[in-house]
Amino acid sequence: MGLLLALALVGCDDKAQSQAAAPPPPPVTVAQPVKRTVTDWDELTGRFEAIQEVDVRARVGGFIDSVEFEDGAIVHAGDLLYTIDPRPFEAVALQAQGQLDDARAKAELAKRELDRGLSLVQTSAVSEQAVDQRRQALQAAHAAETQAEGALKAAQLNVEFTHVLAPITGRVSRHLVTPGNLVQGSEGGATLLTSIVSLDPIYIYFDVDEATYQRNSKLWIKGQRPSSRDTANPVQVTLTGETKPSHEGKMDFLDNRLDVSTATLFGRAIIPNKDLSILPGQFGRVRIIGSSPYEALLIPDTAVATDQSRKIVFVIKDDNTVEARPVTLGPLDEGLRVIREGLKAEDHVIIDGLQRARVGAKVTPQMAKAPAGDKPASDAKPPVGAKP
Repeated sequence: MGLLLALALVGCDDKAQSQAAAPPPPPVTVAQPVKRTVTDWDELTGRFEAIQEVDVRARVGGFIDSVEFEDGAIVHAGDLLYTIDPRPFEAVALQAQGQLDDARAKAELAKRELDRGLSLVQTSAVSEQAVDQRRQALQAAHAAETQAEGALKAAQLNVEFTHVLAPITGRVSRHLVTPGNLVQGSEGGATLLTSIVSLDPIYIYFDVDEATYQRNSKLWIKGQRPSSRDTANPVQVTLTGETKPSHEGKMDFLDNRLDVSTATLFGRAIIPNKDLSILPGQFGRVRIIGSSPYEALLIPDTAVATDQSRKIVFVIKDDNTVEARPVTLGPLDEGLRVIREGLKAEDHVIIDGLQRARVGAKVTPQMAKAPAGDKPASDAKPPVGAKP
């Protein structure tokens, strides 16, 4: 009996020691979903193009006298870019001026002769036929004067074209012709001198897939989203190497049909480019609105785990045990993931310490602070035993 009693006492002592040595439930950080108004965005790949792009070509042939711009500089409409030797054209203009003066003198003489004939015909000093001839001579003189005026204007235009001016404001490329070289005018295949592209604002072109177009079209029919054909819907652009949008603009154009080979709709947005940092030819990620504003629950994206083909989050129950909750995910919004289905506003989601959580096991929850600028979805109390 004494031996049995001793063994029983030893067993009880071992059990008490094992209970005392059992570790406490592992700590995890939990938070309630953030509730706020969000708008879904469709993200597409686009390429920037200049609104205006001009190939500057010689309009008259001749030898280049000088280049008046710095390669790659910003030029304004009307700035002088090239000068072509104007002397041959000035000589032609001078000759045309002389022909015009001669035509005007002949027209003045024809007018005087007609006036004289009209006064003499009253006394029958000249015949009616002679007067008609003088009237015809005056008309021919006026026609010759008009031709001379046209020739002079053409010659003056050629003199003007020897000064090649920038037709638009933008960034100029390099000069393709150096002084002393002969260039061809528009009559025989105009020589390309340089090019200019406008930079502010700038276009970005992109293709909308058929499924996205169909979804947005249905939203427009239901009155839940304005059509980009009628409304300058907002657009956000993320440049290569950036993690979030850095430029905002608005929709400017949608094509009238889908491309049959790619099943995409051609679209365009206009983006302010005040700092001229975007160049034509760059790529960018375009975000266009894909829904009307709605209330949504959001959690950190790191709180979402994958269980085979489904997405889950770990929720703390009232007894501080862990439950795996399947969820339907939405897009990211300002760094948080939209949860479309599977969560309630009062749920407490594990956002840190997922590796320590086991379904059905107890944990020690610690409440996390809401993200900056956000508020918890409800004023529900933290789970039992949770520490702030």
